[in-house]
Amino acid sequence: MAAIELSHLTKRYGDVLALDDVSLTVEAGEVFGFLGPNGAGKSTTIDVLLDFVRPTSGKARVLGFDAQRDGLDVRRRTGVLPDGYHVYDRLTGRQHVQFAVDSKGTDDDAAALLDRVGIADAADRPAGGYSKGMRQRLVLAMALVGEPDLLILDEPSTGLDPRGASEMRDIIRAEAARGATVFFSSHILEQVEAVCDRVAIIDEGRLVTVDTIEGLRAAMGDGDTLTLTLDAVPEGLAEAVGAVDGVSAVAVDADARRVTVHADGPAKAAVVNAVGTLDATVLDLATSEASLEELFMSATADEDAAAPDDAAPAEVAP
Repeated sequence: MAAIELSHLTKRYGDVLALDDVSLTVEAGEVFGFLGPNGAGKSTTIDVLLDFVRPTSGKARVLGFDAQRDGLDVRRRTGVLPDGYHVYDRLTGRQHVQFAVDSKGTDDDAAALLDRVGIADAADRPAGGYSKGMRQRLVLAMALVGEPDLLILDEPSTGLDPRGASEMRDIIRAEAARGATVFFSSHILEQVEAVCDRVAIIDEGRLVTVDTIEGLRAAMGDGDTLTLTLDAVPEGLAEAVGAVDGVSAVAVDADARRVTVHADGPAKAAVVNAVGTLDATVLDLATSEASLEELFMSATADEDAAAPDDAAPAEVAP
């Protein structure tokens, strides 16, 4: 059974088109990355799944339920870490989690959940004194109550230091191992690449692509990422390298005197030659598989090139 099914989902806020005919299926048990820049439509999609926002047209089914008709059934079986959330300053962390336990009618141990997310030592402190990262962990603990069939995590790494982000990934993997579906919305591509089975890229309300990361790499061709460190960044570098046959993406970091290129095998030597014609000296050269960042940039660049002049504006709050 599919955990999430979106069919021709469209959402308008007046003249603003936030979601544009989005159709998507997330299979049960997947860790699914939902990617896009800020304002792309990620949070609007999640709000529709949870019946916080009604679509203008189209359908959304979650865990076999109609998201709009059976919203209560969906939320009973879903754990949510929203992007925008609030905690009650005077309530302790333990009281927050116990409230979630009582609301869902489970027998979870609040202390054990707080320990799992790494804030057991703050269980009896008022949440108003928590740091942003601690609040993020607290809301995650509440989302884990009742071993939900579906976890919806909207920008779950916000406010977390590298250790916290790593612990978040471990929890996602553990939830997937017990059979939960994880729908993981983020613009932090490294986090998604580390845990997701498949990814969807949404940009300006339109679904650009859905694939595995390896599938995205294959769609870009068989090339690798070529990184050149130069003695200086000459004028016209990006244009000269981008004009080489076989190059699909170019990024120049002037401060680091570095150019990163996605190119197929035969093009690599031509890229080095093109740099040399600009009187720049290559100090270091490295190749690697394309990262999710390059794949994302390539996919959204292709979408922008294909979009009509009246493309949908970015998502706004209702």
